[in-house]
This record gives sequence, structure tokens and C-alpha cells, in this order.
Amino acid sequence: MHYVYVLWSDKLKKRYVGSTKDYQKRLVEHNNGKTSFTKAGIPWRLIHVEEFSDTSSARQRELFLKSGAGRKWLDGHVTSWQT
Repeated sequence: MHYVYVLWSDKLKKRYVGSTKDYQKRLVEHNNGKTSFTKAGIPWRLIHVEEFSDTSSARQRELFLKSGAGRKWLDGHVTSWQT
């Protein structure tokens, strides 16, 4: 399986969207500073996950969620991070 995941950083007040085969392992990597892009936002919190049967579909969804329309969709559908 392949996953698209969305993280939230209270420190930066920003979301991060990514795709992977193992989102739990990836979250640990983000929080251990293994990804330079997300290092400044530690700690990251998982706020949304979607499952796909293939890499291509997951990547397509990831690109959508990173677009303006995708960010708007996240604003309307993933609100548990707004605390």
C-alpha cells in the first residue's frame, strides 16, 4: 500500500504533505530531523492519512493536496489540527 499523509507543526503553524509506503516510519523520520525541509517544524503531528493501492495514485493525490484547490480541500475537511 501507499499513503499520502498530512502533518501539522504547531511551532510553524504549517502543514506538510507527503507520500510514502510507511507513514508511521516517515513521521518518526520527520520528528528526528532526518528531513531538512521539515526539521525546523519539529514536533510534527499526523493529522490526515489516505491509502492507495499504487504509487502513481498516491503521488497524484499528493500533488493535488499541495495545489491551491488541495489546500482549500484540506482547510474544509481536515480541521482537527486547528487547536
